Amino acid sequence: MKIAVLVSNDLTFDQRVRKTCEAMIAAGHEPILVGRELPESIPYDGPGSAVRLPLLFKSGPLFYAELQLALLKWLGKAEVDRIWANDLDTLLPSIVVGRHRKIPVVYDSHEFFTEAAGLTGKPLRRKVWIFIERYCIPKLGKMLTVNESIAREFRQRYGVKVDVLRNMPVLKSVPEVTPRTAFLEFGIPTDLPILLLQGAFMDRDRGTSDAVDALAVMTDVRLVLVGAGIEFDESSERINDPRWKGRLHCIPRLPYEKLRILTASADVGLSLDKGLHTNYLLSLPNKLFDFIHVGLPIVASPMVEVRLVVEENGVGVVLKDVTSEAIAKGVAEVLSKPREFWFSKCMAARENLHWGADSHLINEYLKG
Repeated sequence: MKIAVLVSNDLTFDQRVRKTCEAMIAAGHEPILVGRELPESIPYDGPGSAVRLPLLFKSGPLFYAELQLALLKWLGKAEVDRIWANDLDTLLPSIVVGRHRKIPVVYDSHEFFTEAAGLTGKPLRRKVWIFIERYCIPKLGKMLTVNESIAREFRQRYGVKVDVLRNMPVLKSVPEVTPRTAFLEFGIPTDLPILLLQGAFMDRDRGTSDAVDALAVMTDVRLVLVGAGIEFDESSERINDPRWKGRLHCIPRLPYEKLRILTASADVGLSLDKGLHTNYLLSLPNKLFDFIHVGLPIVASPMVEVRLVVEENGVGVVLKDVTSEAIAKGVAEVLSKPREFWFSKCMAARENLHWGADSHLINEYLKG
């Protein structure tokens, strides 16, 4: 089958969608990935083929309105057998065209969209997205999402069947790197333990600025931020703050495999989302599994799903709250145990926490 796989990003850094397309190809299907075109977009190299839609607006309500119209226009003419809508911002045109042309639609919700931070304090925008959600989801009968907590919320709201497709890495060998040395390429000294905080979108309330502030308390570590977003940009402007004594380092977003090597070379991985928004409270960040898969111990904030993974598998420390003192205490606790202790815990955990554990759902949903 030819499958239109819809996203609202520019296709470059979305690992979940890439893995989904790979699973489709392995089953003999032909995914056509449809996203947006940005000035900085790099050529798409697969899996599958891609269509990038040139949009005038880059963010805000006008962007979302333009995206809906562009997807409606493209889907109206596309010769496809299935539509795979990733997240709520691609679902409405999928439902409209799918019902009109009798093309089955699969919905894969990567987050609790209507409870996201970007809609907090914006009641009108949130009402619009809730209206779209209420209109679309009951027409599907079933859907996919990223963890059991969010699945439970959707079941209670709409009474539909919700299956969980966790965003975990494909099981592969751990990069053979000497601790910390991968950071030398970026001019980062290896004299102190390295804390890694990564994120394609380091937005408010995701703990980036809190990790930086904690350097005033943690005087014997380095903090490396890898990613993009408003708090990444703000942290980059704080690199020369004398309080950090040159121990804050910022690296722009990297290709997945390059980031994976850095992750394997770090000493502690940080996951510091705050539960100020339901979407964050119930989130299960990709980086959590990226850390586990390369043997990196975790210091995490007490989000519902994150706590379950970290404590049940013994792969790190869960904080009571996100403060400088709590972060410093959690880091010290992790560093008090040898690297080999955490590595063995992570290797045992990843045997059950990998993409192959859930990816069978992709073909099941495509079959209807």
